[in-house]
Amino acid sequence: MIKKQIKLFDPYIDDSEINSTTKVLKSNFWASGAGNNMVAKFESKFNNFVGANHSIGLNSGTAALHLALSLFDIRNKEVILPSLSFVSTAHAVIYNGGKPIFVDVDENTLCMNPDLLDEKINSKTKIILPVHFAGYPSNLKKIQKFTRKNGLYLVEDAAHAAGTIYGNRRIGSHGDAVCFSFHPVKNLAMPNGGAISINTKNSEYLAKKLKILRWCGISERNGVDYNISELGWNYYMNEISAAIGLEQLKKLNKMNSKRKFVAKRYSEEIQLENKLSYNKDCSYHFYWIRVKNRSKFMTELSKHKIETGIHYKPIHTMKFYKTKKKLPITEKIASEIVSIPTHPNLTDDDVSYIIKCINKYS
Repeated sequence: MIKKQIKLFDPYIDDSEINSTTKVLKSNFWASGAGNNMVAKFESKFNNFVGANHSIGLNSGTAALHLALSLFDIRNKEVILPSLSFVSTAHAVIYNGGKPIFVDVDENTLCMNPDLLDEKINSKTKIILPVHFAGYPSNLKKIQKFTRKNGLYLVEDAAHAAGTIYGNRRIGSHGDAVCFSFHPVKNLAMPNGGAISINTKNSEYLAKKLKILRWCGISERNGVDYNISELGWNYYMNEISAAIGLEQLKKLNKMNSKRKFVAKRYSEEIQLENKLSYNKDCSYHFYWIRVKNRSKFMTELSKHKIETGIHYKPIHTMKFYKTKKKLPITEKIASEIVSIPTHPNLTDDDVSYIIKCINKYS
């Protein structure tokens, strides 16, 4: 019997994060809007990791989505996105004066169903915004057919997908802008953090623009003198987060390999038909299953000290976004989905115990 609580999310750290944090604290240089020192180092290392043209560090995934969409002027334009996501994906559209258009998901991956895009695209469409749900790569090949055919931009929500691979390249190297989150529960953990990786022809210009936008619009800095060239936000990454991120990045592949190992066992040993399939390119931020008696099931697992979650309540069912248009697959899944642990701190005994309890109570 497992007596300790098995967490749904649990960051994997060792002495390297502690030592790097201590070094920053002792330096008394903890943050800079200019993004120097540890932040600049993290941006460079992360950019090399994902294979993008440029990557800009920020203080959250929400900030990344907000600023990424701001680059493409979506005022009074439409952005197509899945409803099965955290609300920040849709909020970022509203922040920039756009209109979110929700599309149903693929029942097997829970990512945007690209076969439904054609009916959603019109003269007002500006961006397609897929979410790599639970770290599973969206079908970018099909999605890019629509962006290229219709002259649209591709902005990816990769909040779950640090280290995910699509087409032999890491997520971060495909879309015009790709948005990452480095929250403590994420595969690459920080106290808070985010990043935008950009791959457009004018990526160098956009990278400079993002550095202005993330620091309140400050530009033309020369010593103590500076100017404000446009409206910006207080979105820059701090030195402590960047220092932790640098250590996390060194072992991200190792941590994701452990997640894949756990997910492979789940896919082979959990006796449920509806569950996330195994894909060697997925980074498995979490693993989802679908059960009919969800409330009872989650209560039973909680009694057995297994923490579970629900990702997510569909955005289009929220009061602020409520729409009469139905998304039948999303709505069906939303009533059944349960998230279970995949983090690297799980032992083999933990995984066996989780599988045993799921098979008993589902």
